[in-house]
Amino acid sequence: MKHSKLFSLIVSLAAALAVLAGSISIPLLCRPFYYLQIQALDLEARTGYAGPVIRAAFDEMMDFCILGAPFGTGELPWSPSGMSHFADVAVLFRLDLIVGAAAGIALLVCLAVRLRGLRPYRFWGRGPGFWAGSLLAACFAVIAALAAADFDRAFVVFHALFFPGKDNWIFDPAQDAIINILPQEFFQNCAVLIVAVLLIACGALIVSDFVPRRRPSALRV
Repeated sequence: MKHSKLFSLIVSLAAALAVLAGSISIPLLCRPFYYLQIQALDLEARTGYAGPVIRAAFDEMMDFCILGAPFGTGELPWSPSGMSHFADVAVLFRLDLIVGAAAGIALLVCLAVRLRGLRPYRFWGRGPGFWAGSLLAACFAVIAALAAADFDRAFVVFHALFFPGKDNWIFDPAQDAIINILPQEFFQNCAVLIVAVLLIACGALIVSDFVPRRRPSALRV
């Protein structure tokens, strides 16, 4: 039975990317999460739009970002500048889904390789799942703490990093009314959901490394 340090690093990276991309994809793909925000954030009263109008606008925008459908925001007005921002957003959304799929495929390939007898090296007695979970959790615990301290600042920094040199993410509600149904509290709730799922998944990876081994398992990462 051969143990490989490179194989261990590959498994760790694939596991970390799968958890990261998978956590981010949940609010992207789970539209009922947004629908719950309509009542939780009292969007009908705050915006003056009926619930079906809000849902239709959100769905049409997400269909553009995820599926490449023609851009639109239902009955709500939009501007070319607003559309250009959502085009940039669509690139990030699809990149996340591609990375998640690629990481999942990589883990399946690693499993097949492991079934053939190659084992990941255990750095300091711990497997790649432990290191993927520990390092990813530590990074996001720090990021979450900083964001919680000043979410407004974190929101601005995020856009500066991922949309460098652009200011089309600063919407005029009169021209791009969809911003009224996407308040900052919604993005904050998305961040909480992502971090919570990510930390739970990281915790599962870490705990799995401490499960007593009765026999070699091809499934353990």
